[in-house]
Amino acid sequence: MNIDDPDQEQGENGAVPALTEHSEESQSIRRKKIVLKRRDEVEGVRFSIRYGDELNAAQLAAVEQINGPILVIAGAGTGKTRTLIYRVARMIESGIRPDNILLMTFTRKASAEMLRRAATLVGARAEQVEGGTFHSFANLTLRRYAKLLGYENNFSILDQGDSEDVINFLRGQMGLDAKSRRFPRKQTLGSIISGSVNRVTPIKEIVEEDYPHFRREIEEIERLARAYRDYKQRHNLMDYDDLLVNMALLLERHEDVRKVLADKHRYIMVDEYQDTNRLQHEIVRLLGEKHQNVMAVGDDSQSIYSFRGANFRNIMDFPKTFPGTNVVKLEENYRSTQPILDFANEILRRAVEKYEKHLYTRRVGGDSPMIIATATDQLQSEFIVQMVLELREQGTELSDIAILFRSSFLSFDLEIELNKANIPYVKMGGFKFVETAHVKDLVAHLRVVHNPQDVVSWNRILLLLEGVGPRTSQKVIDLISEGDLRLDERSAEAAPGNDRVASLFRFLGSIQSEEIPVAEKVERLIEYYRPIMKAKYDDYSKREKDIEVFAEIAGRYRSLNSFLADMALEPPTESVVGIESGEEEEKLVLSTIHSSKGLEWNSVFILTALDGRFPTFRAAEDLDDMEEERRLMYVASTRAKNRLLISYPLNLYDREMGMTLTKPSRFIADIPDGIADRFVVEDD
Repeated sequence: MNIDDPDQEQGENGAVPALTEHSEESQSIRRKKIVLKRRDEVEGVRFSIRYGDELNAAQLAAVEQINGPILVIAGAGTGKTRTLIYRVARMIESGIRPDNILLMTFTRKASAEMLRRAATLVGARAEQVEGGTFHSFANLTLRRYAKLLGYENNFSILDQGDSEDVINFLRGQMGLDAKSRRFPRKQTLGSIISGSVNRVTPIKEIVEEDYPHFRREIEEIERLARAYRDYKQRHNLMDYDDLLVNMALLLERHEDVRKVLADKHRYIMVDEYQDTNRLQHEIVRLLGEKHQNVMAVGDDSQSIYSFRGANFRNIMDFPKTFPGTNVVKLEENYRSTQPILDFANEILRRAVEKYEKHLYTRRVGGDSPMIIATATDQLQSEFIVQMVLELREQGTELSDIAILFRSSFLSFDLEIELNKANIPYVKMGGFKFVETAHVKDLVAHLRVVHNPQDVVSWNRILLLLEGVGPRTSQKVIDLISEGDLRLDERSAEAAPGNDRVASLFRFLGSIQSEEIPVAEKVERLIEYYRPIMKAKYDDYSKREKDIEVFAEIAGRYRSLNSFLADMALEPPTESVVGIESGEEEEKLVLSTIHSSKGLEWNSVFILTALDGRFPTFRAAEDLDDMEEERRLMYVASTRAKNRLLISYPLNLYDREMGMTLTKPSRFIADIPDGIADRFVVEDD
């Protein structure tokens, strides 16, 4: 019998009644089934959960510290979510009021799932914990205190589309939409203004770094940003960024409110702390400075979102923000084999600034990661397709295989090969190659050259021309359908519309000859199209790499017909070559590394680990950027459970830089032979 059970009946003076054998009642009691239920007890608090049996030593240390600041450095796959869940349960069992606990995550789904699982441990009390995102917390708080900041409590929230529409309205009001000048579109302006807020960086720096071709417009963009801010205040509107800005202002400027909120939220827990921006860190600092009961959970080595405003310094300087912070490291990995972890540890070993940690697992065995060199980019793609098919034949589902890459355009060549092999795939973190607008534009031009009766493609390329609308486009298409217009000089002069329509006819006619190689057709097309792309897309400089890949792929074809066939926009619908599969959802995963964070697969390929591609040329100019690239490699490698392959071509020409890339990524170049096996793929 458990004498520590507080629900047990007690006699006089608190004594447990003795059981005797001299009465009928006692005999009845003896025949009852007695259940012994063990409870942990710490400092007089009785716990129904056996935490020591459910958690490893490091997780238990994090869970047991309730008071004071604590930073949990949770390596990849080390069970941080489990740790957070059990800590919520522990706090509630310790007698802390659930509504005094604030759990902040980066998605509402994440916090809801954590609290649901906590409720399975301690019951409905966990539902009283306040959980959500920084934005949802700010929204609820500002609904009570918005008047202190000059808003009404019933303010409306602008989503991204609403925000861009307001910006566009003001753009017109200020005369910044005149056709005689090149001024950023509403989406670009929204990105610039939001980036300035999230990164706490002047608009001037955002423009010079991300949109240098708009340098001449910086003053007007700044003026528009001020008008946008004033407009929102006047009309009782807040966008997503305002929720954080105003939450921080409320805490900073109104000490009485800060004290009330600090007493309400005495215990603060923040997940994915390495992804917080400066505003979010400031909210945590202001809210937590009174009671100091702040737990931050994250992994400095997975800080990879600086482009979204995430600040690496937040997690590194947490002990300075909250002096006396206890740093607990979760290093036991429950995902990967030890050879994969050894590879990841080696990547991190050379990091300039980090929390020292060494990932390990109790899993036995595992294959060494493979570093694979191929002669060309195309051969790399063909090799990966072959490996994917072999893995599938061996029983690994396509959905448990991932191809990861630094930038979206790096998968374009592979996508062509996957389409040829009829391997279905999904792509995360970017458009499929043939779905990008600028690639569609190029393909449409080539389709018209190949088939002048392709009216769908005609409509697309005509509407790209300045001064050409749907009516003019339809007139041209009607004449083409009737056979009155061809790709020749006579038709160029007779075509409806402006000089640009005539120029289009002349250009298409100039590359129609079958004597002109596909590579030359595409080179001339790109030269013609580039000014159109610059006029149409504010981020045209970011699309240049896609155009470069398009030209490189086209150069392999002798026939325009075969090139267009392989570039067909429709995804494959047949089953994988040599594989019968009735599972419609079984698709290979292609993903940027940024989009892969938090996910895992049985087998992972890291594509084009080549200096200049991964890390990028741009990162080489800045130490902080280079360190983030290193962390990207760590994140990519720790997505793998059982098999990790890193590949790179030995020869890749970069048109923009005017040089041939030949060196493997510096992150893998010095990996010792005992950590990874190296291979060279030869083309039969």
